[in-house]
Amino acid sequence: MSIDKNIELISRRLGLHKWQVENTIRLMDGGATIPFISRYRKEMTGSLDEVTISGIKEEYNRLRDLDARRESIIKSIGEQEKMTPELLTRIEAAMTMAELEDIYLPFRPKRRTRATIAKEKGLEPLAEIIFRQEETDPEKIAEGFVNEQVEDINAAIAGAKDIIAEWISENETARMRLRLLYEKEAIIYSKVIKGKEAEGNKFSDYIEWSEPLKKCPSHRLLAMRRGEEEGFLRLTMEPEEDHALDILRSVFIKATNQSSEIVGEAVADSWKRLLSASMETEFRNISKEKADEEAIRVFADNLRQLLLAPPLGEKNILAIDPGFRTGCKIVCLDRQGNLLHNETIYPHPPQNQTALSVKKILSLVNAYKIEAIAIGNGTASRETEDFIKYVKFEKDIQVFVVSEAGASVYSASKVARDEFPDYDVTVRGAVSIGRRLMDPLAELVKIDPKSIGVGQYQHDVDQQKLQASLDEVVMSCVNAVGVEVNTASSHLLTYVSGLGPQLAQNIIDYRSENGPFRSRSEFLKVKRLGTKAFEQCAGFLRIRNADNPLDSSAVHPESYHVVERMAKDIGCDISELIRNESKRKDIKLERYVTQSTGLPTLKDIMDEMEKPGRDPRSKIREFRFADIHEMQDLVTGMIVPGIVTNVTKFGAFVDIGIKQDGLVHISNLSKTFVKDPSEVVKLHQHVMVKILSVDIERKRIQLSMKDVDQKKSSVV
Repeated sequence: MSIDKNIELISRRLGLHKWQVENTIRLMDGGATIPFISRYRKEMTGSLDEVTISGIKEEYNRLRDLDARRESIIKSIGEQEKMTPELLTRIEAAMTMAELEDIYLPFRPKRRTRATIAKEKGLEPLAEIIFRQEETDPEKIAEGFVNEQVEDINAAIAGAKDIIAEWISENETARMRLRLLYEKEAIIYSKVIKGKEAEGNKFSDYIEWSEPLKKCPSHRLLAMRRGEEEGFLRLTMEPEEDHALDILRSVFIKATNQSSEIVGEAVADSWKRLLSASMETEFRNISKEKADEEAIRVFADNLRQLLLAPPLGEKNILAIDPGFRTGCKIVCLDRQGNLLHNETIYPHPPQNQTALSVKKILSLVNAYKIEAIAIGNGTASRETEDFIKYVKFEKDIQVFVVSEAGASVYSASKVARDEFPDYDVTVRGAVSIGRRLMDPLAELVKIDPKSIGVGQYQHDVDQQKLQASLDEVVMSCVNAVGVEVNTASSHLLTYVSGLGPQLAQNIIDYRSENGPFRSRSEFLKVKRLGTKAFEQCAGFLRIRNADNPLDSSAVHPESYHVVERMAKDIGCDISELIRNESKRKDIKLERYVTQSTGLPTLKDIMDEMEKPGRDPRSKIREFRFADIHEMQDLVTGMIVPGIVTNVTKFGAFVDIGIKQDGLVHISNLSKTFVKDPSEVVKLHQHVMVKILSVDIERKRIQLSMKDVDQKKSSVV
């Protein structure tokens, strides 16, 4: 199919103008990234956002895959010398992979089947006669097909039925109508495998379970498939057999004679032996794809929220990786996150060196001018938080509990070893905790997103699709925030538009050899960073305190001349234009519209000059848990503050200050109906929750946000 046709299809499907789709595809084919297109090519796309551009990319790739398969099928049928003008027209008109495969099915090379064996015996003409259902005495016709290979009439008719059954299973109309039946009426059944009842206790909810497939949520489908994969459950997906047979009979039974009876028997055989299994396989794959897409979307949304969590910013940090027997590992970091000092204190049992630990903490706070303390939320976190509260500081010190999710993965990684070759994993883990408070994004890009723990059945979904989606999210977040090029790690730079691992490392190497970058134009001196890469990355890289103030902003160098003209027209320099709001108000944007620079870009430039290099992330707030430390402290009806740690399709998990997170089921998120939990809660959101039930044995806590004043959470 031609690219013009695909553009038309995409524009129709997504409700966009053809020129928007065409320009977007042209930009992507030219190597432009989604963040770059969204931010700096608004005139070409009609100001499409990243979500829409990503949708165009997905549709374009899907249609390209479809076209590639179409060409392969045309070639295969052509080599068989079975192509006809009518068949070619049908192939070229097919709009889905399923439709295309249905057309190809009769021509697909196949293993030896009962039907092919019957054809080898010369029974295909008999099958054709019976299938037409015009012959009232098929047995008489069958006599003519008895030979050395076909022992009698019954064998001849049986072979003909095998051929007819295969024709039925390969019929496009039949498959299409059955597909609609499955979509509307298929039931998913889950049963425990005999003898696995006790062993598969974690899948006890699905030991005897059934529901309409179309209503089965992604998390439940993935849970049942995991049970099947682990050998505890057996799943089936099928509609009522009678409904399926009624559909097939309506398609293939054309008369009421002996031939029709034989065709009816072939219909039943085709359903039982061929079609039901084929359709079930197809819908197992379709339902898995849909569940994967949903789970990946949830993971991606959560990851975005995690990466864009509020940063504390450049502060002198004391970070603590808490512990009991092994002590609390302490590190002191400067405003750039450099490690200045590390040691271990033992304020908890069994050592109970409380007084000495207090003395050390006070000494470190004074020596390194500490402005904030970060405490990991793992083992002994609450006890360490209580200990820090006990310390009497000479000045206000902000205290934050920081998620350790993924910190252990980082501390044992090659990245961490390269950064801190002379320190053990405990020191590296504490550094990660402190840096995560300063800038979650810059630290979390070093960790495989799948290790952060904000997904839903993440190991059960298509890993290639998951990785692609997560990489896209990381790139989107990094470029939305912008990167200070003179302090960024190579891992952070990797995700900048137009770069990648090699160019990121080349930037680090140039910085090491030549000192800090002084202007964006200097990027072109980096090895292998050409004009195309410069175009893609320059607007997202920041240089603080550069000679040109625009170098610290999101204004792209290609637009500097516009700002220079604005400044010249009102008689000032660029610095004054940025500082002086009244001067900017005198600017008439229409005067600066050109063929390449339209009002969307000009408005972005003005917004950026108002707050150059602004961080789109919100401000961080301190938080305090209630005075509870373990599940035994919880009482039904108790209302406590918490932090949302994960959002799934069935609800949200909330950290209330004990080792076990509680679950706010979707039905308990709000008084009103909630379709999607992400509409109500976000990752890291401070919430007030009511304790509904506590199951100590199963380590489950049920929470509710209904009838709870959420305004209190904002002042926690």
